[in-house]
Amino acid sequence: MPDFNKVKVETEDGVAVVTLNHPEVMNAISVDMLEGLIAALDFIEDRSNGVRCVVLTGAGKGFCAGANLQGRNTSTSKSGGAGSVLESHYHPILRRMRRLHCPILTAINGAAAGAGMSLSLMGDLKLAGKSAYFLQAFRRIGLVPDAGSTWMLPRLVGTARAMELSLLGEKLPAEKALEWGLINRVYDDAELMNEARKMAKELANGPTKALALIRGLYWDSPENTFEEQLDLEYRTQRIAGASADFKEGVTAFLEKRPAKFKGE
Repeated sequence: MPDFNKVKVETEDGVAVVTLNHPEVMNAISVDMLEGLIAALDFIEDRSNGVRCVVLTGAGKGFCAGANLQGRNTSTSKSGGAGSVLESHYHPILRRMRRLHCPILTAINGAAAGAGMSLSLMGDLKLAGKSAYFLQAFRRIGLVPDAGSTWMLPRLVGTARAMELSLLGEKLPAEKALEWGLINRVYDDAELMNEARKMAKELANGPTKALALIRGLYWDSPENTFEEQLDLEYRTQRIAGASADFKEGVTAFLEKRPAKFKGE
């Protein structure tokens, strides 16, 4: 299985498990890790590798502790000033994740802080272990939230709670995050990856093109008017309706058998 810089990728049955792999620093993000993520996305987007669902998680006891402030290669690097790495590395990764050809699950183990919290929220489905927590850590070092968090948070939990998380910088435990609607499900820590793999395998066996179109509709919805969204649904449904998976789904329904989707 391919290993990239501080990122590991394992594939099985159409599922790619992408693991942030620098547990010695709670998977804190460096430029090296960001470049590893870019390489991992290159691998995932190569259709010949057969990836139809992605699980993003962290090695060891934490999902991601945010930017690695102990290293030189961080978003606060003196070479380009605070935030220089956002445009060169973070933003291309976030844009590619948003437009990925298949669903993304995030399996959040332990801390998801700062930009690590943003990465965790990029999942179409967000699963967390009971020990997981979320932290908008920027105010603790005199910075503003970034990596898309000021766009995602108010849309997930509302402006009041987004402001509270960012201004107070308090930990948000997994159970409270579930109550707020920030994440989808919470599992015992020992069961998190088993449940994530099970859900990912189900999605990988689904109509991949339709699933990609579904995630695209919901990603675009907050930016559209009602009429624009109706038009987008119309244009998207025409694409889905021309797919081989749609034909298979209808045939399987009429023949009263499980559909065998090929992701086409």
